[in-house]
Amino acid sequence: MEFLKSGIKTVLGSTEPGQQPSAAETVEKLVDRVYSSTLLEDRRDACRALKALSRKYRIEVGAQGMPPLVQVLQNDGQDAEIISYALDTLCNIVTSEEFDEEADNPAVSVNVGEQFTEMFIKSPEHVTLVMGYLDEYDFRVRRAAIQLITSLIANKTRELQDLVLVSPMGVSKLMDLLTDSREVIRNDVLLLLIELTKGNSNIQKIVAFENAFDRLFDIVREEGCSDGGIVVEDCLILLLNLLKNNSSNQQFFKEGSYIQRLAPMFILNSELEDSGWTPQKVSNFHCMLQVVRALVTPSNQQQVVNACQRVMQKSQLLQALCDILMSSGVPADILTETINAVAEVVRGDHDNQDELSRVLAPSQPPRPAIVVLLMSMINEKQLLALRCAVLYCFECFLYRNSDGQRAVVQTLLPSSTTDVSSLSTGQLLCTGLFSTDTLANWFSAVAIMHTLVENVAQKEELLRVLLATPGGQRPITLLEQCTNLMQQERYRIQSKVGLLMLLSVWLAHCPSAVKALLDTQGTMAYLTAQLCANEHDEREYLVQGMCAFLMGLCIQFNDNSLANQRREDISQLIIKRIGQETFCNKLGEVSRHEAYSRACKQPQIRAKGASELLLDYEYCKLYKGLEALIAKLVSGFDVDGIELTELTLSSEASALVAQYKGIIRGMDGQIQSLQLSNKELEDQNDELKQQISQEQSLKSQLADQNTLLKAQLTAAATAAQTAGQEQQQAAQPQEELNAARYQANMYFAENIRLTKELETLRQQLAAEKQRADAASQLQLTTQKDQEDLLELLADQEAKLAEYETQALPANSEATSAQR
Repeated sequence: MEFLKSGIKTVLGSTEPGQQPSAAETVEKLVDRVYSSTLLEDRRDACRALKALSRKYRIEVGAQGMPPLVQVLQNDGQDAEIISYALDTLCNIVTSEEFDEEADNPAVSVNVGEQFTEMFIKSPEHVTLVMGYLDEYDFRVRRAAIQLITSLIANKTRELQDLVLVSPMGVSKLMDLLTDSREVIRNDVLLLLIELTKGNSNIQKIVAFENAFDRLFDIVREEGCSDGGIVVEDCLILLLNLLKNNSSNQQFFKEGSYIQRLAPMFILNSELEDSGWTPQKVSNFHCMLQVVRALVTPSNQQQVVNACQRVMQKSQLLQALCDILMSSGVPADILTETINAVAEVVRGDHDNQDELSRVLAPSQPPRPAIVVLLMSMINEKQLLALRCAVLYCFECFLYRNSDGQRAVVQTLLPSSTTDVSSLSTGQLLCTGLFSTDTLANWFSAVAIMHTLVENVAQKEELLRVLLATPGGQRPITLLEQCTNLMQQERYRIQSKVGLLMLLSVWLAHCPSAVKALLDTQGTMAYLTAQLCANEHDEREYLVQGMCAFLMGLCIQFNDNSLANQRREDISQLIIKRIGQETFCNKLGEVSRHEAYSRACKQPQIRAKGASELLLDYEYCKLYKGLEALIAKLVSGFDVDGIELTELTLSSEASALVAQYKGIIRGMDGQIQSLQLSNKELEDQNDELKQQISQEQSLKSQLADQNTLLKAQLTAAATAAQTAGQEQQQAAQPQEELNAARYQANMYFAENIRLTKELETLRQQLAAEKQRADAASQLQLTTQKDQEDLLELLADQEAKLAEYETQALPANSEATSAQR
């Protein structure tokens, strides 16, 4: 500190005793020296002093010193030392970090660095000026420039991303620094690129095309892969930035065979159990798993996900992940994230789902991995995050996997070949369903629900499941047991929510399940009582809404085979006992609940606490598709519960009305059929749009590559022209020129092919749109016919009412005459 003070005195000169200058006055004198000194050495000393003061008196130095420091950068570029002082000082001014020296200064606010950043970038040429110093090989200058740009980006990310994009060869300069032999420079550039690539797809694409994947994998390998230090973690974070939500880079990563380079990194060393998992290895492994999930997350384009899933299976990456699942000594958070990664690698891919079903745990006797995972799910001593991950993995295993669904349901059915001594998935799920642990109830109910999603055959099979009862009484069905548990007071709300989801998915599109539920004693009375209750707790509101939805399913998918439990009977029960408006309000409670909006966002189950586990993604999808239809069904009846025509018309008129009703129901069936056809056309339309989007994305990639090749072609042509003057070097540029031209022609040909394919897809899309329009027009026509019939019915009712009115006086006169 004394040395620093003596240095400042050397620059400013000594002061009179008792007249110590303030920080602002000191900075002002130093700034004046930078402006006015004609000697480079004097300006350098002043900049050194400003750098020393910038940590403690950031506001004073920033307010006065920014213009002269920029002037130094503009005019003194030939002196590396003064440039490094200027860049370091600017970095201290704009950084978001709080220095120890300024901790006692109340004038320093939290966002002072952001405010100075805003001042600095008001002139975009300032950023271009700093970017220019990246070309300087001097260690002090290059590192200071990198750190300054990093601080600027951290404070004003979007603005700096735009400025770097327009800076000449800005991204290319940064990518070149990844090959700097000085590790400190390379590591600082990694941090800069992490900030630069956040949320900007254009920069992410450019960085990827600048050979980023190869360079990052090379660094990771040099640093020891998952056993390496924090540099490995930085590389993986940058890799994650490039891949997350960027379909273009995901496709490029897959086609560049980088998944094959990623797979060996998941092979555990045999010595790991002895050496243990260091905190850094845990962080590295976690990032590696995040990279895998970025390629196969359900939110990605389905075509990209499917392609990546196939490569992960062929490259043995899935096998490596399954080995980690079955390994001992794996930290809980790594095990949890590995389960999530396996879930998304197998989701919807039949081959991968089959491979997971064949994985055995190293136990005696060996058990399927699925069984071992489910044992963890229903174990209340396990961590919540782990149990949620297991359920998500089980759901992904069953997603669009009819064979897997059937296999699980079969374990619930009696079989002569079943090994009584071995646990099955069905036994485990029933154990959890009937457990005293509320979370085990919820997890098991949701797991069984997923064996039935979009699979009517398994819904009917599950109706055959019988459960033994104590005392040798007759066995009861699983559906009966679920309804009995739902009505028990000891069964908590979270458990009831799980059962209501299971029953709702079970009944949807399955009339035999509806019939079985209606035939179960006390179920409709319980549902009705729930809807008539006046509760004030949000969870109770949710349960009531789910009960309303379940009752609505009993109307929509009722085949009218049970006396007194037909569609009309249930509708009248709702209107008499509950009321149309009340029912619809209760029904809407589900979509108004916070748990609904949380579950609708993604298939993965995320919960900070056990209390947040309420609704599941597939249930919400079912509810969303049927809520409006159920509300319309109930609202279609009169407030008294019986249609007015049935009370006032004669038997002949009622027969006529019934005839009209039959016609209208027939038209309703036609409308539903047309709606289904229309939905299929819309799905095809969406699929074609997705294909076009993917083709356009690929075309955009090729256009980017064409641009790069054109630049290479121009550079090669220039090199060839120069080489013509030096005959001894003429051969090589010509070969490069020919190679570049050939590659460019190949991309041009591919571009033409893609353009033609895009046009074909557009024609198909137009044809599908015409079909959809025709279906919509037919639907409108049918609806108009229905409206005409309704008007005809109204006229008929009016005439009948008139006839009855005329008939009343005549009957009165006849009665008087008889008297």
